[in-house]
Amino acid sequence: MDLADNYFIGRLPNKTEAQAAVALAGAFYILILVMLIGVSYALTPIVAEFNAKGEKEKIKTHLRHSLFLNLVTAIGLFVVLWLCGPLLHLTDKPDDVVDLAIKFLSVTMLSMIPLSIFFTFKQFAEGMSDTKTAMYVTISANLLNIFLNYCLCFGKFGMPEMGAIGAAWATFISRCTMAIAMLVYVRYGRKYSEYRFSFWTGKYEKSVFRTQLKIGIPSGLMFAMEVAAFAFPILFIPDTTQLAAHRVALGLASMTYMISSGLGAAAAIRVGTFVGTGNRLEMRRAGFSAILLSFGFMCVAAVMFILFRHWLTAQFNDEVPVMTYASALLFIAAGFQLFDGTQVTAQGALRGLKDTVYPGYVAFVAYWIIGLPLSYFFCIPMGLGAIGVWYGFVAGLLVAGIGFVMRFHKLSR
Repeated sequence: MDLADNYFIGRLPNKTEAQAAVALAGAFYILILVMLIGVSYALTPIVAEFNAKGEKEKIKTHLRHSLFLNLVTAIGLFVVLWLCGPLLHLTDKPDDVVDLAIKFLSVTMLSMIPLSIFFTFKQFAEGMSDTKTAMYVTISANLLNIFLNYCLCFGKFGMPEMGAIGAAWATFISRCTMAIAMLVYVRYGRKYSEYRFSFWTGKYEKSVFRTQLKIGIPSGLMFAMEVAAFAFPILFIPDTTQLAAHRVALGLASMTYMISSGLGAAAAIRVGTFVGTGNRLEMRRAGFSAILLSFGFMCVAAVMFILFRHWLTAQFNDEVPVMTYASALLFIAAGFQLFDGTQVTAQGALRGLKDTVYPGYVAFVAYWIIGLPLSYFFCIPMGLGAIGVWYGFVAGLLVAGIGFVMRFHKLSR
């Protein structure tokens, strides 16, 4: 969805300013959103383990509690976004960019509630080893998002011409359809009829919430530390052209990252399943298989980024200064995504072991002690701008990847 939004925004008359604004708003939004994602991720390894043991009532209990917990988390994070949105005025960015960023954020923050519903039932289905359903739902929503982007950005088929804000509304509507589709499939479909529950009646147990939060909060904080290392350096990037280039290149790198993120989810499911059956050998094989698959895919993606970097970036912004700078960033991305894919897949394997606290310390050192300071040093004192920020990304992701793989090796040995 982010890639589609960026494509259509890149065809607006004010594309460079709009992409800079969306980069600013997106960095702020994703920093809050990952907390919700991390909390929701707790459900997958729990369901996978109980599914392997055949304990259906415990799965139903955790699903019910997870929906309540995710909704409360989403509402709280929505309030945080609403209150903190005006802080974007404090960034040293042009007024037109900041004003558009705040307008864009005011729409995208509405997605927090539907996403909390979608994530709950998606993580449940994945814990049951049903990953295709969420894939079909997401692909359908992406097609809808593309159509709505075309209509709302440019005023087609009688719809209002809204420019970049149209992309925000297109994404919000698409995410609402994702939430409804997963809710209907899991709650009312025949496949999961044994797991239906009443949201409003029945007792909620503190012990169940504690179990989920014990996994979810460290996972959320770990994601937040990683995302912050990518989001905060936007404040260092000096001008609108570099900010737009950063947005273009990071959008492409995020697309390939999602493949590795999916392999990380697969690792969490398979590792959690073998924890439930007590098969430590297969648990170890499942984790390292996912890590190697991710590394192999990222090697192929790196070659594609190097060979086609000029053509790829031109699809999102054909202004020569932006395209040239984005191509240079994509060259660096070819290197750092090898480590990015490794670290996110190893994270998934550790999540399957319900090991989230120690990896949080690794993430803190990698992203906040090493990555973020280096991004600042290369960007400002060294005067390298956005390129210097991305050198910091490489360092942080390298340390995180090594740390997470070594941790999984130790625990699974």
